[in-house]
Amino acid sequence: MTGLDAWYAFMTSHDHKALWDLLHPDAVFESPVVHSPQRGRDITFKYLASAEKVLGGPGFTYVGEWRSDSGAVLEFKTQIDGIEINGVDIITFDDEGRITNFKVMVRPLKAINMLHRLMAEQLAAAQS
Repeated sequence: MTGLDAWYAFMTSHDHKALWDLLHPDAVFESPVVHSPQRGRDITFKYLASAEKVLGGPGFTYVGEWRSDSGAVLEFKTQIDGIEINGVDIITFDDEGRITNFKVMVRPLKAINMLHRLMAEQLAAAQS
């Protein structure tokens, strides 16, 4: 199973242990709403697990995929509270198939603003 296959499996299973195992210890997460990259498995896991809860509902679907030797760009779409969300996940994998970098880009602006609020709520709930 490739790293990308493991990512798709996580998005289907929602198995947080599988997500943890997929992340390199030095993984970096780059958010569309946080200026600085979030470094390390712990924080990357928190962001990705929270994003999966916020975005990964029944309407979430990947609609495009572009692969390279070390990663992929996955275009997604979903709808939350009547707002159409379109974005891309840019994922880089190491030679063992673990995620080393995960960058998310989202449009339109009203979707980014809503996701900023929802992600802040989800991350705060995860701290409790």
